[in-house]
Amino acid sequence: MAQSKVTVCGAAITAFNRRTDGSSFRDWALAAFEDALTLSSLERRDIDALIVASESDFFSLQLNPASVLATDLGLVGSSTMRVEGGGASGQLAVHTAARFIQSGAYKHVAVVGVDPSASQLSGPTIKSLYSFSFDAWTDGLSGVSATALYALSFQAFMQRIPVSQQHLGLVTQQNRANATFNPRAHLGKIHSQQEIDESTLLATPYRRLHCSPLSDGAASLILSASSHSPSSRKSAPTIAGLGAASDSVHLGARSDAGDFAAKRLAMQRACREADIQPTQINIAEVYDAYAGAQLQAIDALGLSDNIPNDLQSGRFDIHGQCPINLSGGLMGQGAPVGATGVAQTATCALLLEGLYEEKLQPQSLPQFALADTHGGVCTTAAVTLLAGAAA
Repeated sequence: MAQSKVTVCGAAITAFNRRTDGSSFRDWALAAFEDALTLSSLERRDIDALIVASESDFFSLQLNPASVLATDLGLVGSSTMRVEGGGASGQLAVHTAARFIQSGAYKHVAVVGVDPSASQLSGPTIKSLYSFSFDAWTDGLSGVSATALYALSFQAFMQRIPVSQQHLGLVTQQNRANATFNPRAHLGKIHSQQEIDESTLLATPYRRLHCSPLSDGAASLILSASSHSPSSRKSAPTIAGLGAASDSVHLGARSDAGDFAAKRLAMQRACREADIQPTQINIAEVYDAYAGAQLQAIDALGLSDNIPNDLQSGRFDIHGQCPINLSGGLMGQGAPVGATGVAQTATCALLLEGLYEEKLQPQSLPQFALADTHGGVCTTAAVTLLAGAAA
């Protein structure tokens, strides 16, 4: 039986920031879902399943969040599931929902990604928890930080690709500048290279301003079988290709500690399913937990043959040939972990339909968009390719 085509009927993102208003992840999830449902033109009774992305029960202090959110969202009776894959949780939830629709099991599936990654626990506690998202025996219990592991990987990458502190600074400047036009962003700022270079050194070559913040927030999607999508959503984009892959959790076990091999394989699988090449991508939201991770992603995704030149020439800028992280990415928009991949896909969908923030929306509607996320130091990778209505 042929796969059902999947349409992104609804997409919404709450503000990403540090919540101090007494609200909870349940409030943010409901707000994102309500906005996505409104755009979709569907009713609650139309939703067959709810897929929830949430990285850690420690953040929400809620086991089985999918059942709780199904009640809050008015989706009692729907199939519910929670998906977790570290930083890739949100993107893997999108994949799960899309595959359910492609199989013919469901017509309409809601995806909600949410995590209180900033306000629930202290910074040092979250730092410790993140170290356990690698190998708890060899990494977490040793006290090594996520920043140190990412820094080691990027040092290896620099042995192969001629990038420097200047290029890390360009990524920080670009993403945070884009975020100034995104009213939902956590850190929209204009940084000077000197300011970046003088920020606190965390793990060579990473300084504090090369890192994404801890954020609270939620994002939601309504995915539908194209044959059942509302007539009012004819301009809605579709899921063109999905790809996921994994790598050894230990950097030392990899043939190249600086190569995001799982991302490379995930992208190949997604492109094969979509029947397109990386050169056809018009916009991309890529995983930039650290500035260098964005450069490693660009390399693995095949978005550049000459990263230093493309960075300096403006290829990835807001008006470039392939804008990257128009939302501000994790570094600018923010990083509530479970919401990240869902927000990336929502951003791509809104950009393809011409519904994104006015100062960030390309003048000509893009044809193809890429949403890319990973968990660990690219131990679990997930890539989603979307196509605009005119593609």
